[in-house]
Amino acid sequence: MSDQATRTVVVTQRFFDEETISYLHSHGCEVRLADLPPGKADGELTEGSLVQLLADADGWIVGHARVTRALLDRLPRLQVIARRGVGYERVDTAAVADLGKVAAIAVGGNDACVADHAIALMLAVNHRLRESQMQMNTGSWAILTGADLYQKTVGIVGLGRIGRGVVQRLKGFETRILAVTNDPDAAWARQCGVEYVDLDTLLALSDVVTLHAPLTPETRMLIDAQALARMKSTAVLINTARGGLVDDAALLDALKAGRLAGAGLDVYLSESDPSYTGVTNALIALPNVVATPHSGASTREGLNRTNQIAAQCVVAVLDGGEPPAGCAIADGRHRV
Repeated sequence: MSDQATRTVVVTQRFFDEETISYLHSHGCEVRLADLPPGKADGELTEGSLVQLLADADGWIVGHARVTRALLDRLPRLQVIARRGVGYERVDTAAVADLGKVAAIAVGGNDACVADHAIALMLAVNHRLRESQMQMNTGSWAILTGADLYQKTVGIVGLGRIGRGVVQRLKGFETRILAVTNDPDAAWARQCGVEYVDLDTLLALSDVVTLHAPLTPETRMLIDAQALARMKSTAVLINTARGGLVDDAALLDALKAGRLAGAGLDVYLSESDPSYTGVTNALIALPNVVATPHSGASTREGLNRTNQIAAQCVVAVLDGGEPPAGCAIADGRHRV
């Protein structure tokens, strides 16, 4: 463990609250907030820039930067990397463990706000809020006919913490809920009125399909042209999980051809593959797409919760202890 009086925590994220900074100070950490360029996130920083920022860091609270073996090799002092979020496909967990470091995620911090965001997108797309306002901006107050969420069939792909949160919120709409999951819980499903089905059945029967699965080799491009073709032409697709779950080019084609009624998107394939930037721009220009800039977790309350959990992970490791339950994704301290 580093000398508690001199250990340094670098934060490469915006919206880091004073209460969490005070918490880190009270646990013997110097806190250094990265001065990110306007409009830029840490995922856009070069490896060289990250090395400069982190050269003397003991702990790193990170957003979307890629945590690679090459980067970690250049940061021998760094002990713990804590993501202010829960996805970790950009973290080389094998390298973290091999090099004797710890990586953690902020489990539970943003579940509520992302579940809220998914419901908001369902309502916005179904009620054609974007299209209505676009028309009003041109002087037309013509009424567009939308669709209820009430008593519709909603298909949920992935039943982790956020997916289950969506289930709870849908109860008030008296929806029929179908779900695909790798970890079925029959007792919970009976209690919550959830029906487990296969993906083809979910796609065929759902009025809304909402994605809450992690991005893995098995789920990459899960919603491709064939999957979209199985959906109702009146259905909408919601993605607040990861852009790589959907073939955005196929989604664009389906929306332009009228084979899908609309989409609510908070994540995009172009976030990990810049060659899809043109596809993203075309998607968000469509009137029946409600788009947000990967901001589902970015409420004041949600950010403060994830800040605090990430900070707790850092302090725990620097103190020689264990991160909060469920937060550690790689721990190589016993390998070296």
